Amino acid sequence: MGIRDQNLEATGAVFASFSIKQTGGVDDLKDADVGKAVTLTGNNQAGPATDGSVLLGKLIDLTLTDAEGGKRVATVQIGGVMTLPITTTYPEVGNRVVGGAGGTVRQTPALTDYDPAGGNLARGTVISVNGTTECTLVLN
Repeated sequence: MGIRDQNLEATGAVFASFSIKQTGGVDDLKDADVGKAVTLTGNNQAGPATDGSVLLGKLIDLTLTDAEGGKRVATVQIGGVMTLPITTTYPEVGNRVVGGAGGTVRQTPALTDYDPAGGNLARGTVISVNGTTECTLVLN
């Protein structure tokens, strides 16, 4: 008998709703971004993760449609086990992550002799890596 497949995606999931950051009156999150990493961009406001940003969580759903910009609300998984797309520098098992370009995550850079104001940017613990496409992490 082989090893049983595990579905950890529903373990400890915590969800929250956020308004969506806009640029030039256009929502920065679209339907195509569901499943990607997001960051906190303002007061109760989420937008796509960018290089070096603090990971807020995984975009789970958006209300309404892309055509109804400014009225949509984002549902974000802010805790528990989740799988997110990755970019270079690819994380390894045991690493922590920060935002990467285009709604991805990447390995947190090594700290120098200081932490940035407000604390360390690193979030989560990587528990599995699928090549160069995605990683599964526990966001705590």
